Amino acid sequence: MAKDVQESRRRIRVPLFDGMNRVPGGLMLIPLILGSIIGTFFMPALEIGSFTTALFVDSALPLIALLIFATGTQVTLRSTGPVLAHAGTILLMKSLVPATLVILLGLWVGLDGVLGVSILALLVILDNSNGGLWLAFTGRYGDKRDRGAYMASAVNDGPFISMLFLGVSGLADIPILALVAAIIPFFLGMLVGNLDDKWRNIMVPVPNIVIPFFAFALGTGIDLTAVVTGGAQGLIVGLIAAPFTGFLVYLGYRFMLRRGVKSGLGFAAGTTAGNAIATPAVIAEIDSTFAPYVADATAQVAASALITAIIAPLIASYVLKRNGALEPAEDVAEATEAATATEAPTEGTGSGEGGSTGETRE
Repeated sequence: MAKDVQESRRRIRVPLFDGMNRVPGGLMLIPLILGSIIGTFFMPALEIGSFTTALFVDSALPLIALLIFATGTQVTLRSTGPVLAHAGTILLMKSLVPATLVILLGLWVGLDGVLGVSILALLVILDNSNGGLWLAFTGRYGDKRDRGAYMASAVNDGPFISMLFLGVSGLADIPILALVAAIIPFFLGMLVGNLDDKWRNIMVPVPNIVIPFFAFALGTGIDLTAVVTGGAQGLIVGLIAAPFTGFLVYLGYRFMLRRGVKSGLGFAAGTTAGNAIATPAVIAEIDSTFAPYVADATAQVAASALITAIIAPLIASYVLKRNGALEPAEDVAEATEAATATEAPTEGTGSGEGGSTGETRE
């Protein structure tokens, strides 16, 4: 009877969370789109005050701050030299070099950017990477050094690098105190996570919890007309950004890290993080000069996050296959073989025990 009830619950359960995760960046993109729809057509329903308005309209910045703190807790001080070398290479080639090029362009053409894509949008699209996708791809075809390099995303997956480059270049009026205030949650998270492993474990689910909520809140401030006009440009920029920034990381893998045939892994870093969708709003909160660009920039970053999450792993797979390296790394292969070796006996034992138990209960 209990078994029938469980099966019935499974049949009627709506896989909302799993459904969002099937879409690249869907955990942020889907709530963002829903928020923009409601914000465009039904905004008064969210402005009734109290907890409704606090959660669905005004929660973006506090929840982003919590996400930054949680991200800091996952960065440990016990990382090995090779892992730090890989993380540093990705950070240099995926974030620092592209950000420098965008800032130089901004000093030349101004904040309006080119072809309807502002310097704010270009910078945010290019200077970060999708850490989740990187982990998924290197979890199959990379090794411990590659997977450990995820910490590069812990640094670039947020507003800090964009704010730093805009502030130092003079394109934004961002006080030093504002930069410090933006990174304090991250470093406090690092401190807490390194002092207490339990806090690190507690904070692991935070991204899955807060991202949909602050994405929805950000979406309520987006006019769908801006998405229609800006999204297409974001797709085009993403189509260019993925191979361009991925190639830069590929060069770092090949010539700085000397990874040989596995250098194609670098193309998997040519992405725009879903969390970066929040960055334009964060920067505009500090410097109102960027406020007119936020709506279009947010739409363009969202479009880029979607398209780069699709094509970056495709490019990386193609390059690895061409070099005969599209196969699991040794440690991944060994783990797979070990799991396969123990799976059959476990299933046999479990089945036997389950049958025996079932007969006894009946």
